[in-house]
Amino acid sequence: MEQVNDKNINNHFPQEPGPIGVFDSGYGGLTILHGIRQLLPQYNYIYLGDNARAPYGPRSFDVVYEFTRQAVDRLFSMGCQLVIIGCNTASAKALRSIQQNDLPHWDPKRRVLGVIRPTAEIIGNITRNNHVGLLATEGTVKSQSYDMEIHKLWPDIKVTGQACPFWVALVEYNEADSPGADYFVKKRIDQLLQKDPEIDTIILGCTHFPLLMPKILKYTPPGITIVPQGEYVASSLKDYLKRHTDMEQRLTKGGKVTYYTTENTDKFKKSATIFLHEEIEAHHIEL
Repeated sequence: MEQVNDKNINNHFPQEPGPIGVFDSGYGGLTILHGIRQLLPQYNYIYLGDNARAPYGPRSFDVVYEFTRQAVDRLFSMGCQLVIIGCNTASAKALRSIQQNDLPHWDPKRRVLGVIRPTAEIIGNITRNNHVGLLATEGTVKSQSYDMEIHKLWPDIKVTGQACPFWVALVEYNEADSPGADYFVKKRIDQLLQKDPEIDTIILGCTHFPLLMPKILKYTPPGITIVPQGEYVASSLKDYLKRHTDMEQRLTKGGKVTYYTTENTDKFKKSATIFLHEEIEAHHIEL
């Protein structure tokens, strides 16, 4: 088992209103942040990328939980009242443990939400024949988190997962548009459809994958619906805040975004432009 440092929990978080925190192991959560800001531009946000320890996909459940817990702890310490885990691997391997084990001790009024549940909630309204495919990292596929969340709401849906090694690297090394990406994208889509030829809807279960959308559409047969997550996470959050006015009142407004990374800030800024198509400033942080 991998060794991690167990840091003491900070029980003295700021109580005044604060920004919405968005956490990811790398850069993919920027697509989630972008989707949220498109729909909810009025709030302040803090983005935290644990880029120095990415990728999370191949790591054990225990390590992903500890790393994610450290990040959420830090965002709460920075004043966030609500944190979105904009990472499928962390949502699959750590979210439930944090919600059940840590939040009651940290601050029961604070909330941590993930990206899997919002997608599960709408998928039954998109598929026409209840055959759904999932393209994701190995960690997310093996966790079966999508299968479990979807079956809670839509028990008749058949979920077929396909791990996509190298897809994250293609995006982060700015090779998503390169000819070399075609081989890896086509191979995984073909493998998925070989497992279940009746699939009519495919979930992109990794926040990096929307940047491969041109290639994905190129090798996906006509009639299959591709479901990225950003807009659904955003609409789910909007609905959540509408239903939980107490939380909405604890969020600061102004449209400001602050970016933090555990990696080199210049490297983060360069890669972030691939996802955001705009120049940003970033700050280094230790977890």
